[in-house]
Amino acid sequence: MRIAVLGGTGSFGRALAARLAAAGEDDVVVGSRDAERARTTAAELGGGRVTGAANEDAVRDADLVVLAVKADAALDTARAVSKGLGRTPLLSVASALEVRKGVGALPDPEARSLAERIQDAVDAPVVAGLHSVAAASLAGEPPDEDALVCGDDAQAKEFALAVAGRVVAGRALDAGPLAGARALEGLTAVIVNLNRRYRGHAGLRVTGV
Repeated sequence: MRIAVLGGTGSFGRALAARLAAAGEDDVVVGSRDAERARTTAAELGGGRVTGAANEDAVRDADLVVLAVKADAALDTARAVSKGLGRTPLLSVASALEVRKGVGALPDPEARSLAERIQDAVDAPVVAGLHSVAAASLAGEPPDEDALVCGDDAQAKEFALAVAGRVVAGRALDAGPLAGARALEGLTAVIVNLNRRYRGHAGLRVTGV
């Protein structure tokens, strides 16, 4: 599979690209607003099956595009690459959080998830996932946790589940329709608060299935 990771020079995007490169099953394209920065990151990740390009170029010929930019740039980035993206499945991994001093991380007050709003901005089928997996957890061996993916398009979800299964040691689980992204994105706030409170790298394990 050819996977484009937009925002691949950021903390999560870089960690995801590195984990996919280590798995050795896919061609990975690191995407960035700055093409030279993307190529530098790709070279640092070992080159070979990892290349770098501007976001608009990275999406072309990809089988799956991962939107790994920060939440406040996700909609603008999705709109910017929409034409080149076409109908290529898009995996949204960002969560729009509100952080209050003395309170902690809070879920996005918007009624609809960021992934659902991204779906409004592109023609491609959008899936959401990996919200419980932290960049730091991807730095070493695949983390011993499960990854949840939700979406409305069966093939797009199949691609996203395959990618999720490559980056965690646990299971990649189908969490239902795209509307479930409201819960998955909110879960990020819970995990951020756990990490801050207990100074760890919390993940998720689903039992009973």
